[in-house]
Amino acid sequence: MNEFTIDTPIRSYSWDELSESDKHLVEVAKRNTQNSYSPYSHFCVGAAALLSDGTIVSGCNQENAAYPSGLCAERTVLFAAGAQHPDQPVEVLAIAAYTDGHYTEDPVSPCGACRQVMLETENRYKHPMRVLLFGANHVYEFRSAESLLPFSFISDDLKGGVRAR
Repeated sequence: MNEFTIDTPIRSYSWDELSESDKHLVEVAKRNTQNSYSPYSHFCVGAAALLSDGTIVSGCNQENAAYPSGLCAERTVLFAAGAQHPDQPVEVLAIAAYTDGHYTEDPVSPCGACRQVMLETENRYKHPMRVLLFGANHVYEFRSAESLLPFSFISDDLKGGVRAR
């Protein structure tokens, strides 16, 4: 038997430690929580993507009474960016959540489906995407979406080969 450890570097920042650019992107994500359509969960999530040309694309979660028909904020923003700006990689993705009248104290992590779409976006452009997860107490920074999903399924897996991890 072999055993190994996967290290995921995560930086934790106070609001004051963020760059002005990162603060701006997080503020866009925070504002987008207010556009959320979440009448069932009342858990409002906003996201903002900074593209390589400086464009910011934003999105929020959209619920549906038929629960599987809704969509998370991360996927709405990444799908919109891919549809509207197909030649622009995502440099940074910021995510914020709002519930019970305030932003969450700790950062909220993307669900598995969103992580998979985030990883596909990175692989599509062959470009890492920094991820900022906002919480009122601190902001987490991941160097890439792959950091959130170390054992991932990507297009190379469809070829049936074993890839180095």
